[in-house]
Amino acid sequence: MRILLATAGSRGDVEPFAALARRAARAGHELRLAVPDNSGADLTGLDVVSLGVDYTALVTQQGVSAGAAMRSYRTVVKPLMRQVLLESARAAMDYRPDILVAHPKILSARLAADALAIPHVLVEIVPAMTPTRAFPAAGTIPWDLGPFNRSTFRLSSLGEAMFRADLSDVSRMVGSFRRRPAPPVATLMPISPVLLRRPEDWDDSVHLTGPWRHDAPETVSAEVSRFLAEGDVVYAGFGSMAAGDPLARAGEVVRGLRSVGARGLIATGLGGMQVPPSLAGEDMLVTSSVPHEAVLPQVQAAVHHGGIGTVHAATAAGTVSIPVPFIADQPFWGRCLHEQGLSPQPIHQRRLTAETLTRALGAAQECRPAVEAAARSMAQEDGTGTAVQVLEALG
Repeated sequence: MRILLATAGSRGDVEPFAALARRAARAGHELRLAVPDNSGADLTGLDVVSLGVDYTALVTQQGVSAGAAMRSYRTVVKPLMRQVLLESARAAMDYRPDILVAHPKILSARLAADALAIPHVLVEIVPAMTPTRAFPAAGTIPWDLGPFNRSTFRLSSLGEAMFRADLSDVSRMVGSFRRRPAPPVATLMPISPVLLRRPEDWDDSVHLTGPWRHDAPETVSAEVSRFLAEGDVVYAGFGSMAAGDPLARAGEVVRGLRSVGARGLIATGLGGMQVPPSLAGEDMLVTSSVPHEAVLPQVQAAVHHGGIGTVHAATAAGTVSIPVPFIADQPFWGRCLHEQGLSPQPIHQRRLTAETLTRALGAAQECRPAVEAAARSMAQEDGTGTAVQVLEALG
């Protein structure tokens, strides 16, 4: 089967698709991956086509503030999305796959699939598109509205409204003029049922597969390996969350770790933290990033922003998360973890202090048995293989 995988966003949006591409290729399928540039994901050995956009550069320039995104909507966001919509559709028309598998940001996927008369599969890395009464759409509101939760999923339709003119240009380019192109034939969610209980009102076309992981083990540098071997390490990193004051945030984290006698492995990411020289020491190893799946099994706890990739990696490692949510779906995952006894109460990034972190690290010990049980359950999952089986059944 000839499969095109198309995704847009940061590293967390690209890595699951790369894992799926490798597993599907191993199963004998022909794969092409349409992705943004410089995501940081390992794409070695994959047939890759560029969408001609760089989300990493965007985050570096303006951070992750919703206000900054709104202010730069016409000059930065809209042109970037137009490029994504046109180039992903062009990639589909050039490759002519048997099936198109796409991230929700690829709003043009339905149009390209319609023009090629092929099935389209939606990949929801977070549950924000498929309506349910069980919870509100991730990234919308923090309250459970009961039967009205379904209404929060209508917000996903705003994307098509915002880029209607660009989608019209895509329609003309691919030759798809039906008013309502066919909806996805299936939805894949690379989410562990350990973290998200499957709602009863999802139909059989929605597949909660478990996370999509790479088969090859990740490795760490000799410096990181030596630091971890000395023990009593807590990991802290906020990925691409370049918001607020990274110096002040790092200072609170370092002081919080030292208050409980922990050694800190600090990942600065794309500006989430910046450790001042005055707080440096042999008990704090500062690096830009680390491979989570290799590092997190060796630490006592993980202080992070609560993105689904890090949540999966920490829980699968049997490591208690200290969620510090910033934006989007991160508060949703923080609530999921806490409600299931897998983490202390999340700390909003504006309330992160040495004192709040110290209390959370103390409370983390109570969560350890539940996290270890969750890790044993996740060890039985093969989300990537399950996703390939779903695609094969559709092909």
